[in-house]
Amino acid sequence: MKKIFVSGCFDMLHSGHVAFLEEAALHGDVYVGLGSDRTVFELKGRATINPEDERLYMIRSLKAVKHAWINTGSGILDFLDDFERVGPDALFVNEDGHSPDKESFCRDRNIEYIISKRVPKQGLPGRSTTALRREARIPYRIDLAGGWLDQPYVSIYHPGSVITISIEPDYEFNDRSGMSTSTRKKAIELWPVQIPDGDYEKYAKILFSYENPPGSDYVSGSQDAIGIVFPGANCLHYMPGKYWPSKTESIRDPHLLQWLEDRIYLLALKPRESGFNVTDQVDISTPKAAELARAATLLWESLLRKDAAAFGQAMTDSFKAQTAMFPNMTNPMIEKVISSLPESVLGYKLSGAGGGGYLVLFSETAVADTLRIRIRN
Repeated sequence: MKKIFVSGCFDMLHSGHVAFLEEAALHGDVYVGLGSDRTVFELKGRATINPEDERLYMIRSLKAVKHAWINTGSGILDFLDDFERVGPDALFVNEDGHSPDKESFCRDRNIEYIISKRVPKQGLPGRSTTALRREARIPYRIDLAGGWLDQPYVSIYHPGSVITISIEPDYEFNDRSGMSTSTRKKAIELWPVQIPDGDYEKYAKILFSYENPPGSDYVSGSQDAIGIVFPGANCLHYMPGKYWPSKTESIRDPHLLQWLEDRIYLLALKPRESGFNVTDQVDISTPKAAELARAATLLWESLLRKDAAAFGQAMTDSFKAQTAMFPNMTNPMIEKVISSLPESVLGYKLSGAGGGGYLVLFSETAVADTLRIRIRN
């Protein structure tokens, strides 16, 4: 068999990558040299979504690949030493990876230079990493505690904080699921590719204003816009009757965010039913709003000191304070799921306004049949 050499990043592995490697395998045994995390950053000015060890594991798992490794060099021809070691008969590239330098490199060595026809697997759509990034860079948000205090008709009873995290869009979360999907759609209208870097508060205010133009019958809470735009974990302090927080505390420490990320699990429930109205039969009072504010403060403090037991208890207390004011957030189906949670779960709450969506769990051990999240930083 001929030796077919392939070099690339292969980040966000998708069906287009697999079809490309299967096409390469039609010409012989496929040897894949992956660009290191350092090289990708130097060439593209951004970090990879998946680190090199994970990318290598996935590529090696494909039956079309004979062998794979991390290239030892750097730059656009980071594979030079590895190429000489393998001694291939051909270099196989796609249109995106084609360059005059590579073609000249093969011509000088009398090696075949093959450009992929980029034919998708029959019945599957054509995929490219660039297109996927364009579709999927706007994050979602999860509120961990204090939700509803961003609404003036709640905070007027007692000031308090809402704790949010911005999460990478690794999944296309269901609409009406409490993951701020409606606000995210507005963000995509404003910034189709990604949220701009810079003044996050300015961009969050733009998004909030865009979603809530003058004359809106219902004003979405500002925690949705802030939770999407602000990276990391954020504590939004709301004064009585105000739409916008008086200040925002943020956590960007990667070690602290990793500690939190490692303990968050999402259990999928049914989306909220059409016609669901969480504001029916509300019972808001000063003591209940104060309890919600207390739980949010304790959750933030426990996060800062990495106190898992206290964090879980504060999350659950926040949820109970929410449902005391908004009983429609939960229902018998949700209560049945909660009652069957394993004892290892230290805390739980419903995403967003409840009624369905996702149950956010906090646990130091893995929880079966759940989704994992990545906090955007």
